[in-house]
Amino acid sequence: MTREQYILATQQNSLPRTEHPQFYPVGIYGWRKRCLYFFVLLLLVTMIVNLAMTIWILKVMNFTVDGMGNLRVTKKGIRLEGISEFLLPLYVKEIHSRKDSPLVLQSDRNVTVNARNHMGQLTGQLTVGADAVEAQCKRFEVRASDSGRVLFSADEDEIVIGADRLKVTGTEGAVFGHSVETPHIRAEPSQDLKLESPTRSLVMEAPRGVQVNAAAGDLKATCRKELHLQSTEGEVSSASNVLHL
Repeated sequence: MTREQYILATQQNSLPRTEHPQFYPVGIYGWRKRCLYFFVLLLLVTMIVNLAMTIWILKVMNFTVDGMGNLRVTKKGIRLEGISEFLLPLYVKEIHSRKDSPLVLQSDRNVTVNARNHMGQLTGQLTVGADAVEAQCKRFEVRASDSGRVLFSADEDEIVIGADRLKVTGTEGAVFGHSVETPHIRAEPSQDLKLESPTRSLVMEAPRGVQVNAAAGDLKATCRKELHLQSTEGEVSSASNVLHL
C-alpha cells in the first residue's frame, strides 16, 4: 500500500457516518398508560372520600381532646354526661353520680348487678325486675345511713331486725308458723292487743315468768274449752276483786 492509499483509508475511517441511528421508545404508552392514569385517579378519589368520611365522623361523634360525645376522660376516671346506652358488658370499679343528681340504671327487662371473686365465680347477685327484687348472697344487710347500724339482716340461719320498733300495718296482722321470741309485745296507743290462735292452743313461756299487763283497759282471756293457769314451782295468786264463776 502506497502512502497516498494509507492516508486516504485513514481519512475515510475518521469521517462521521451519515446513517440515521435507530431510537427505541422508553416508557408506558397506549392502553397501559390510560389504565395507570385511571388507577391513580381512583386512588385519589378514594383518599378524598376517606378523608371526608373521617372528618364527618369526628364531627358527628363530637371528638375532642378530652373524649368523644358524652364521654369525657378526666384525672379521676371517665365521666358520662346525659343518657348513655351500653350494648355489651361494662366492667368498672365504681359508679357514682353527681352531687346534685341521682344515679338511674334503666333496662327494658331487668337490671342485674353481679359480684365475683378473683377466680370469676359468682358470689353475689342483685336483680331488679318487673315483678320482684331478688338478692342472692350469703348475707343480706340493710344499714342506717347516718349511724351505720344494721336495721335488717338475713342469712341461712336467722333474720335479724335491728330497728327500734317493728310495725305491721296489715289488716290480718302478723302470722308466724313457728315460735316467736321477743321480750316485749305491745299495741299502738289507744289500740287493742290481741293474741289469737284460731285452731290450736296459744302458749306463752318464759324462764323468769310471763307478765300480762293492761294499764288503762280490761284484760280478757277467751277459749273454747278450758282455761288453765299453772305454775310448776310456785303458786297462782289472785287479787281481791276476782270474780269466780
